[in-house]
Amino acid sequence: MKNEEMARLFSEATPYIQKYHGRTMVIKYGGNAMINETLKNAVMNDLVTLTLLGVRVVLVHGGGPAINEMLKKVGVESHFANGLRVTDDATMEIVQQVLAGKVNKDLVAKLRGRGVGLCGMDGQMLRCTELDPQLGHVGEIIHVDATLIESLLDGGFIPVIATVGMDDLGQAYNVNADTAAAQIAIALKAEKLVSMTDIAGLLRDKEDETTLIPEVEVTEIEGYKSAGIIAGGMIPKIGGMADAIYQGVHEAVIIDGRVPHSILLELFSDRGSGTRFYRRSHRE
Repeated sequence: MKNEEMARLFSEATPYIQKYHGRTMVIKYGGNAMINETLKNAVMNDLVTLTLLGVRVVLVHGGGPAINEMLKKVGVESHFANGLRVTDDATMEIVQQVLAGKVNKDLVAKLRGRGVGLCGMDGQMLRCTELDPQLGHVGEIIHVDATLIESLLDGGFIPVIATVGMDDLGQAYNVNADTAAAQIAIALKAEKLVSMTDIAGLLRDKEDETTLIPEVEVTEIEGYKSAGIIAGGMIPKIGGMADAIYQGVHEAVIIDGRVPHSILLELFSDRGSGTRFYRRSHRE
């Protein structure tokens, strides 16, 4: 990169760096960016960069591909209903081992000493109740205790949170990572909620990325659901984003995790990609 281009990029980024300095950003991490090592390294480098620039970063992760792989190895069949994994006793055991164990610690290791791995059971961070008896040990979050997260952020660390919660009796629950990220963002009064996924954003035609919808005002969401544009796994993802915005998070965005450094491009340039969700009153 030529010096002139580098100077231009830093100049363009300056107002955004000022905007986010000292603010909290919750990033939901999943999809191809979690399983492609090159993309994974780029994401982790971006998070360290954000921390060095004074952004308080929280990483919330799922691990669907890793869970599916382990379930297949042990011969447990996966079932889904309305975009959520049906979680019986055997599946819950694997979910807890994979998410709070290998996936979580592999991510922590890539943050070069700045990450601290947690799951929603630590400090009863994600207190849950059963969402639906038909889904088994799938949790609905009824309370987020952000004490541990705040303490780590104050210490300059990046909390890396696996979405396994628990009830008052200690029963573990599988929690949808998009929903958990939204509830954590609310509890932290975050400036921004970012969801990394395997598509360019919300598409009018899911087979055609040229039909990307760049911005959605939250009152438009029900219309998109009725039209079938928001469906399947997008329902809990966007539902969580709407909840976050209605409860004080300034904006939420779906970005394409297949694009290297998509987090930095979204935050620190005029070339943000994906679909941004906002509330009209925040623009006034």
